[in-house]
Amino acid sequence: MAVKREHFIFTGKVQGVGFRYKAGRLARHYGITGWIRNCADGSVEAQLQGREESLDLVLQGLHQDTYIRIDWITRNPMELDMGERGFSVRY
Repeated sequence: MAVKREHFIFTGKVQGVGFRYKAGRLARHYGITGWIRNCADGSVEAQLQGREESLDLVLQGLHQDTYIRIDWITRNPMELDMGERGFSVRY
């Protein structure tokens, strides 16, 4: 399966509930690279790169969390970052 990179904006109850921590844990588990950060408007922004199946597994894991409530996801394709080697939580 081909590798892809996508830009995400998550809205809902996504700050102050361990969202970035959980996303980072899931990303590392499924071999996803990229980053995630909180935004001033209460949303969370991320760039995730990996196999499409793995990206979907990260999203499923986030949806299944007790404390997180995702109301809306904006998801757009991006160019691959071939030099990226890990996943980071940005502050």
